[in-house]
Amino acid sequence: MDVTELADDARAVDAALAAANVMMRVAARSVLEVEDLVTTPQLRVLMLVALSGPQNLGAVASELGVHPSNATRTCEKLVQAGLILRAEDPSDRRYTLVELTEPGRELVEHVLSRRRAAMQEVFAAMSEGDRAQTAAAFARFAEAAGGEPTRDGRFLLSLGS
Repeated sequence: MDVTELADDARAVDAALAAANVMMRVAARSVLEVEDLVTTPQLRVLMLVALSGPQNLGAVASELGVHPSNATRTCEKLVQAGLILRAEDPSDRRYTLVELTEPGRELVEHVLSRRRAAMQEVFAAMSEGDRAQTAAAFARFAEAAGGEPTRDGRFLLSLGS
């Protein structure tokens, strides 16, 4: 690798870090808007269930990387807040499923719509050609990193997890 390639790689990394900073601020602002209603771990549960459908508590704990008792307590608070329901798993009565209530679905949709609107504002400030190039570059970037986002909407500290 020559000096020019190293400089190009450094510029690419710096550009990606700048874009990641913007995206993290967008995500953080959307969370701040609902922090009086739910905690960040509770929002992660809501996002997971919204994006993946009803989940048993073991799957919630596994996806969030927490002990099952933590997942149970978090879900219990969401049940009390009227944001999720607990139901018997029809395929295995030993398990309990959690699913969103209408208010839970509306909260998730609000957070996601705020994120989309904020990102659309950024894209609107770009030329049509730049928007298309950026979208294509983001798709290639995500694909190179494994392509699969976390199912609960959080940012991970490692790639491929």
